[in-house]
Amino acid sequence: MFAQSLSAAQLKQFHDSGYLVIDGIVDVRTVLHPLIEEYDLLLSSICDAWIEQKLLEPVVGQYSFADKIRAAYSAGLDFFQPLDISLPPGEIQSDTPFHAGPAVFNLITNEKLLDIVEQLIGSELTSNPIQHVRIKPPAVELNDDEIRAHITHTDWHQDRAVTLEEADTTEMVTVWVAVTDATVENGCLQVIPGSHREAMQRHCPSPQLSIPLSQLNVDSAVPVPVKAGGAVLFHPQTIHASLTNLSDSIRWSFDLRYNVTGQSTGRPMFPEFIVRSKQNSASVTVDANRWRCMWEEARDVLSVEPPVVIHRWPEDSVYCA
Repeated sequence: MFAQSLSAAQLKQFHDSGYLVIDGIVDVRTVLHPLIEEYDLLLSSICDAWIEQKLLEPVVGQYSFADKIRAAYSAGLDFFQPLDISLPPGEIQSDTPFHAGPAVFNLITNEKLLDIVEQLIGSELTSNPIQHVRIKPPAVELNDDEIRAHITHTDWHQDRAVTLEEADTTEMVTVWVAVTDATVENGCLQVIPGSHREAMQRHCPSPQLSIPLSQLNVDSAVPVPVKAGGAVLFHPQTIHASLTNLSDSIRWSFDLRYNVTGQSTGRPMFPEFIVRSKQNSASVTVDANRWRCMWEEARDVLSVEPPVVIHRWPEDSVYCA
């Protein structure tokens, strides 16, 4: 028996439209509050180090989480990678920062969330390592040349496109969890309903990995606001983007992905782990420390290997001209 069963109408919408919005998918008190506290402590530690290095003014140490984010961005400091829950593409060093804390693990392995995913792709579930935190400052505070998808709005794309080709047949679901309310004003997601039934679109790798607008008809796009603790679930071929954060506050979310165990994650260089199995319950990873160690071990290996390539799309493609 699932803690939250999807109705026939919800299942139909996901399969027909390629996405589904569910409020209250994770508990604010037991899941989001510990997550917020964990990140508050982490960012405070990072800012303290920057203050000691005289990269930030001492007063920043007294700021709120959101204002620390804004101060770091204004000072040209990279707050994203130390807070992210994945290693980056490109060159990885032995000390490349990332965050794999117990509150994040608690989110990824949340039973109510996994109940929903199981009803979409089955009971043998793996946490896919294509996962990120998104903490987006107000657009008015961003530099004019800001193009990074984890800082500014995200361009139109399909999640299948951020995997390597070996995962083109993988059964996968993205779960986009809102930590703050995601509204039209502060840059919630927007989707093109039914686009998951189309073939993989060609993507251009820069300035963001995205589908050229010349290939798209976005007239049918709809925004998908969701409250904190809620989530947007979508098929890996659903075309989606985010709106611009026009508010005066940060917009915070997590991108999580799950795939059927045994199928390719599309990022073989990064660690996956089993989060649910009815066939072999002993295979499930239940230790947050073990999860962190898996990422540390991957970082050690990758730090002495060629740069990590995560995209299949060449820079010089004709359709990107």
